[in-house]
Amino acid sequence: MIKQKIKLVFFLTLILTLGYAQEPVNQFDKDGKRHGLWTKNYHKTDQKRYEGQFVHGKEVDTFKYYTLSSGKSVLSATKVFRLKDSLADVKFYTSKRNVISEGKMNGKRYIGQWIFYHKNSTAKMIVENYNDDGNLEGDRTVFYKNELVAEEAHYKDGKLHGESKWFSENNILLRHSMYKDGSLHGKTINYDSDGNITSEGDYTEDRKSGIWKYYESGKLKKEIDHTNQVVIKKY
Repeated sequence: MIKQKIKLVFFLTLILTLGYAQEPVNQFDKDGKRHGLWTKNYHKTDQKRYEGQFVHGKEVDTFKYYTLSSGKSVLSATKVFRLKDSLADVKFYTSKRNVISEGKMNGKRYIGQWIFYHKNSTAKMIVENYNDDGNLEGDRTVFYKNELVAEEAHYKDGKLHGESKWFSENNILLRHSMYKDGSLHGKTINYDSDGNITSEGDYTEDRKSGIWKYYESGKLKKEIDHTNQVVIKKY
């Protein structure tokens, strides 16, 4: 009786395995749209380029994308598509399956928050945000591998706009600037590695303007009117 059950289980498993192996691929529905499992190899090779499921022409669930490395297919990205819209949760990978970056895409456009990681690490390197047009929008932060902030900036429709800061690996502020529509515009203060001010003044559309003050070892040494490029005073 036990042997008969074992034979029956083996027979059913074999049937299911053969049925799965024979699942048709690269099929079209009655309207000529891709439907079901689709897979494609690199030209004139047996190495896979991508694989995933279509439902009447729409990508759904998990698609896997591969790159060729030494003649072999290596997973380079996954996209998890939703049936209700064109958005996908995306991850890019190294050849060793470490995550390079992850976020959402709408077609070829990055949208929402994206996270980039340091090489062969789970430590965040960059966190940035995109609008629906695929342009940087809002805060963008860059991190050192020790997880301290290296840069903080704000973007508006793909351009630097507002406050930006740069820091040393010891968390000392090195520069504080204001931007408008991608150009330096407004107050900028520069610091040395000890946190002392080295210079400060205004920019107008990427050009120094008005009176700038210059320091050495934290002490004021001279003032220059950059509107006329004239040294006003030395100390």
